[in-house]
Amino acid sequence: MPNQLIRKYANEPIWAVVGASNNPRKYGNRIYKTLRTAGYTVYAINNRESEVEGDTAYASLLDLPQPPTVVDMVVPPYQALEVVQQAKEAGAKAIWFQPGAEDAEAIRWAKANGLDVVEDCILVQHVQSPKGEIVG
Repeated sequence: MPNQLIRKYANEPIWAVVGASNNPRKYGNRIYKTLRTAGYTVYAINNRESEVEGDTAYASLLDLPQPPTVVDMVVPPYQALEVVQQAKEAGAKAIWFQPGAEDAEAIRWAKANGLDVVEDCILVQHVQSPKGEIVG
């Protein structure tokens, strides 16, 4: 099932990156730029910045102009449960945990509340399939 979820959600066009950053050394920046460059509609979520890479940054998933299908988590595990609950309220369908962002309680809550969960690095998926559909 994990590969099926990777295939299903890696190609979804509307994402939010929670933990998006202006710091090019941080994964939140790399992921945000990679998805944007690949043509995704991607929203930056950062409660300390008003812009990320020249785009509007939103303080919360609940502030977005449309529901993201996928919420990419680039936050410390202790923040994960709150973000997952917010993602559900915002209308997301899946939570994509980047390595290091996983939290067992948040994963259990997400699954129990009807969200699909992917634990994988979206950057690796794009490196493996840079010019077409990601096949997982």
